Amino acid sequence: MRLIPFLSVVAALLVLNFCGEAVFGQKPTEGKPNFIVFIADDMAWDDCGAYGHPKIQTPHLNQLAVDGMKFNHAYLTCSSCSPSRASIITGRYPHSTGAHQLHLPLPESQVTFVEQLKDAGYYTASAGKWHLGTPTKSKFDHVTTKLNEWVSTLKQRPKDKPFFMWFAFTDPHRPYQRNIIERPHTNEDVIVPPYLPDTPEVRDDLALYYDEITRLDGVVGRVREELKKQDVASNTVIVFLSDNGRPFPRCKTTVYDSGVRTPWIVTWPAQVKGGTVSDSLISSVDLAPTILELAGLPIAETFQGKSFKPILQTPAATTRLHIFAEHNWHDFEDFGRAVRSSRFKYIRNFYPDLPGTPPADAVRSETYVKMRQLRDARKLNGDQQGCFLAPRPAEELYDLEADPHELHNLAGQKEFQKVQQELRVVLDQWQEETHDRLPRMRRPDEFDRETGQQLPAFRKK
Repeated sequence: MRLIPFLSVVAALLVLNFCGEAVFGQKPTEGKPNFIVFIADDMAWDDCGAYGHPKIQTPHLNQLAVDGMKFNHAYLTCSSCSPSRASIITGRYPHSTGAHQLHLPLPESQVTFVEQLKDAGYYTASAGKWHLGTPTKSKFDHVTTKLNEWVSTLKQRPKDKPFFMWFAFTDPHRPYQRNIIERPHTNEDVIVPPYLPDTPEVRDDLALYYDEITRLDGVVGRVREELKKQDVASNTVIVFLSDNGRPFPRCKTTVYDSGVRTPWIVTWPAQVKGGTVSDSLISSVDLAPTILELAGLPIAETFQGKSFKPILQTPAATTRLHIFAEHNWHDFEDFGRAVRSSRFKYIRNFYPDLPGTPPADAVRSETYVKMRQLRDARKLNGDQQGCFLAPRPAEELYDLEADPHELHNLAGQKEFQKVQQELRVVLDQWQEETHDRLPRMRRPDEFDRETGQQLPAFRKK
């Protein structure tokens, strides 16, 4: 008579163990985790207090890092707005999404992790910047492109379902305005990277960029406060990242770290220990499989990334040895690829005849205008001339431990030949495995590389 109750208990324990493993060891009574993904628009990885900037006002991002895990070596697959977002949401490299160039809509046939969450009973919503094209909107229950509805979107969700929120900012994208925050940053707050000239114009431009980072930081704080009010903060996974680097010369639209390295902070109070830091390599293409694994859902075969769930459990864990990045058409024609190991980065420029011109809005900026003036006066140093020079090296190699700003090209140097050849092979294999091919025809520039003005052939009549 006592055998049946005993077997019932054993069976119940097995079920509990299975369910717990499916969602990262959480108690079944807590249910599926919720998710919020914050995406900044053109924010460099180190432009916040959490990553060591002493002056930028980011109290809420700083607290996010205190409460969760900060990734020091997170990378984007592309430093271009819409291709980067398409890659994040599909778990595929940009050239595999059908939306590899700026403004191309993501084809409806592309599988996203969002629709898999939706099919599994999640309420899915997007608020803020979209930039993924009309077909992808159907994969969400709710989409608003208004820029003040992040908190209201969270308030209006159905309370009987787990939720996923895609909250995308337009900050700190150009153009900039003055006095948008209570205490605007000053020129003295600015840290000028060595590849930009240290002038009042450049400092002023960067200070306005800092202001927009502070503004988005406030939204992060308000959303987190609403999560607490709804008593769902403990079981909500928050991921904060950017879509590409700062919109300045030698940053956005490059495969240098200033273009593709991203801030990446994950909080999940119920499971992830606060104040932890990981130096492991991860890629934005890894977000899709990670979210599905944390939700206890199968990972689609279409995904090209790798789940970083093991790192959330053990910060020193390794899930990949290399990250890959690409650059395709963005205002101007270009085609570049890169692979990074824990120490070295190898870059291949397929169009070395072209200069590394920044995006058109950056070309129109006061920073670039000043750089053109200094170039013409021959007052730029060698580190600051790269965006004007053509031809460029067909290959670049950098030791990121010794040269974090990637200013000293080691390609062709005898003592680094072995490293260069090893990374060449890794990049070749990745291109072959992901069916990455050089376009048969070049897509022409849409803007003037000197002024950033749209060329007559592209102006609407």
